Amino acid sequence: MSKAEKNLQGSLFYVTLKTIRVFAFAFLRTNSIRCIQSGLYREFPDSSRVFLTLKPAAIIIRHLPWTTATMNRHYQYDALIIGSGASGLALALSLAKQLKVAIICKNAVTEGSTYYAQGGIAVVLDEEDSIASHIEDTMSAGAGLCHKDAVQFTIENSKAAIDWLVAQGVQFDLQEGDQGGFHLTREGGHSHRRIIHSADATGRAVSTTLIGRAVAEPNITFFEHHIAVDLIKQQGRCTGAYVLDRNRREVDSFQARYTVLATGGASRVYLYSSNPDGNSGDGMAMAWRAGCRVANMEFNQFHPTCLYHPRAKSFLITEAVRGEGGLLKLPDGERFMQHYDERGELAPRDVVARAIDHEMKRLGIDHVYLDISHKPADFIRQHFPTVSKQCLALGIDITRQAIPVVPAAHYTCGGIIVDNHGGTDIEGLLAIGETTFTGLHGANRMASNSLLECLVYARSASHFILDNINNIATPRPVPRWDDSRVTTSQEDVTISHSWHELRQVMWDYVGIVRSDKRLNRALARIQLIKKEVSDYYRRYHINSDLIELRNLVVVAEIIVHSAIARKESRGLHYTVDYPDLLAEARDTVLLPPDFQPGGDV
Repeated sequence: MSKAEKNLQGSLFYVTLKTIRVFAFAFLRTNSIRCIQSGLYREFPDSSRVFLTLKPAAIIIRHLPWTTATMNRHYQYDALIIGSGASGLALALSLAKQLKVAIICKNAVTEGSTYYAQGGIAVVLDEEDSIASHIEDTMSAGAGLCHKDAVQFTIENSKAAIDWLVAQGVQFDLQEGDQGGFHLTREGGHSHRRIIHSADATGRAVSTTLIGRAVAEPNITFFEHHIAVDLIKQQGRCTGAYVLDRNRREVDSFQARYTVLATGGASRVYLYSSNPDGNSGDGMAMAWRAGCRVANMEFNQFHPTCLYHPRAKSFLITEAVRGEGGLLKLPDGERFMQHYDERGELAPRDVVARAIDHEMKRLGIDHVYLDISHKPADFIRQHFPTVSKQCLALGIDITRQAIPVVPAAHYTCGGIIVDNHGGTDIEGLLAIGETTFTGLHGANRMASNSLLECLVYARSASHFILDNINNIATPRPVPRWDDSRVTTSQEDVTISHSWHELRQVMWDYVGIVRSDKRLNRALARIQLIKKEVSDYYRRYHINSDLIELRNLVVVAEIIVHSAIARKESRGLHYTVDYPDLLAEARDTVLLPPDFQPGGDV
């Protein structure tokens, strides 16, 4: 027994591996950081109440959940990153050699959009392709609202971002035979093959690789199963966040010289979504309440092809299926995309989603079909192993059958207004990834530009932080979270009911096709739900469901106000009352009630 173990013996339980196997398995399933680590599990300071050290005959268990003191805690770091997707992980790794970094993970570290991303990352690697062509395609997909400087900045830094991923150990698919180089596929809106990928599970490859690197960094501490409640501001500067530990049910204060929102999008505001459950617009809502402007929140991308099956939850059929020749068909086997766009199945996502929505409503059907069965079976299994396996588990052999698909909310193109290093309207607060509005996507995100944006802006944010952090003093401690005047609710059904009603209202009235009447009806109901949620929040102890609902209501109201303000149909926003484009393309910018000009933007 080591000296450290002897010192802990009074607070440790030594039990045999057999008697604790069930507990250990359940723990590892819900604490994915330790699953990814190889060898002995090491402790992350203050990040968990359980510490397992595997020994030949025993497991050491420290700080069992039922022995944890219920007391608010205070943490101090150089950088606080809220979110553990590609952008948050890339930023943390870029800072970790010089700074102490905390990463807040709402659920297990892998439960974000990045892990489930199938398609790939857009980058110019083919000799026949060019930076200029990628820029042109992106600008075209954005329907006049892309900011040329942001597009150019992102695409010109794309090769460096991919090189960095490769250096971290991400394994991308290679060309077959002696051709050399990476295998590139093509997706909707792209004029060339420029999507680098890892089979049809690129997000998983990126996520697990970066997590593996991050857990090996002593300066990075993960806080799984923690959810941010609100940002902390001191004299106009953001100095951290109040964060709920979901296991202890206590709110702790996290402070840092720089705070970064990397919380992902808000597609869970809709009833049907391809996103993980955690994508509830947390960063957008917190930034709005703190005083940050948001832009173009009316542009919500609906992915055209989510698997339609009663046992398939939010499973996306990657756009690469259409890129490799998949055809959209009606129940009678007839193609229809050629009637909507000359590019057919390779038209941008907004065109394809509206076409499917129109056909479903015209014919009164629940779904259409995506058929790639005309391709060789080996080709399908090699290029789409994840899709093939998932569909086969549900009785659909995609080498022989068409896949039933339906549109679902997928990506939030607008967000917190930031500059090229992620700077917001509030000093000390940065934001990166899907939670932001950089100007890259315009009125419609082009396929596989999103992971690219995450990486490019994460690396840019890291340069800004490292260049400036020595000029920033350590924040003074804030008061502990005070919940002495609230009680425990006995009516949590209120939360679940409002959650469902909000998402149903957004799906019915603020979906793929909109009208003024629908939008105003949605706004009236959302404002009633907002008041109910606000009253509930003030009276009762908070939990993760209430925090997410509170954020979703804020985001829903912002989306509707943005949609009402746009008196035209452009990109992802289509309204029957204003079906034409206006002559001038303008961003929709909303200012929060306590907005004060300043910050980094």
